[in-house]
Amino acid sequence: MTNAPLQVSRPIFIIGVGRSGSSIFHQILSHHPGVAWLSRLSEEYPDRSWPNRLLMSAINYPSLTGWATRYADPAEAYRWWDHRYPGFSRPCRDLGAEDLTLQAKDRLHRGFSEVITSRRPRLLVKVTGWPRIGFLRALYPDALFIHVMRDGRPVASSFLNVPWWLGWQGPSSWLWGELSPAHQAEWDRHNRSFVALAGLQWKILMDALEAARAPLTPAIYREIRYEALCADPIGTFQAAVQFAGLDWVPRFERVIQTTPLKSENDKWRRDFTTEQQATLEAVLSDYLVRYNYPVSSS
Repeated sequence: MTNAPLQVSRPIFIIGVGRSGSSIFHQILSHHPGVAWLSRLSEEYPDRSWPNRLLMSAINYPSLTGWATRYADPAEAYRWWDHRYPGFSRPCRDLGAEDLTLQAKDRLHRGFSEVITSRRPRLLVKVTGWPRIGFLRALYPDALFIHVMRDGRPVASSFLNVPWWLGWQGPSSWLWGELSPAHQAEWDRHNRSFVALAGLQWKILMDALEAARAPLTPAIYREIRYEALCADPIGTFQAAVQFAGLDWVPRFERVIQTTPLKSENDKWRRDFTTEQQATLEAVLSDYLVRYNYPVSSS
């Protein structure tokens, strides 16, 4: 006799534009004993979920340190997503409710039901880039969303320092669609600077997030700032855990206390020349003001 599949209820989706601190937030929150998540095993075996479920069961027992700890890092696991919905990882625009097919919905429901366990019944998933809120709400109408946000200047600097950034090929070849006439004019005005283009990417993704989150209420959407996470990790995670409806447990608090968190928000100044700093702030200034980030005085 086989056990009936578990049903996912109130999944927790961590979202963000990328390079915003969502990975460390995801990593720490994955240590909560009540959540299950996609791991490196999901990336290695995208066509099956049982290895990840076995891992979720094994990490409940500290004595099982061998293979479990080697694969225990949480992952975005886009190969796992793409196996069930081709294109999930690289759409040219944000994904909405209208993009979720019945076939994909069935595949994703079955896949995620095999990730959670009776001891870890809450699903925790991170996706970055396009927010995909409409798509994810169509998949799970009771989903909760935690947006990890960061100052756009260090985010733009980080884009330029990762090997997978496609901005070097220009907007016709990256993942964020063609530039709007206004953004194209802005890029041209800065001599098609890649620093400016990285800043434009942050603005494009923040605009997409603002549009996607518009119908959400505070009961299902929570914003967490990277800067607050680094300054007060315990307080930030207490708020996140309460929002998600999880219990606050001592062993989870110990993980937070022993995980070093140091803001790198000033690194962009060390990476960029004075002229490049001025270019980036010129591109981002109105958005920095909107989100209450200080702008350098000229």
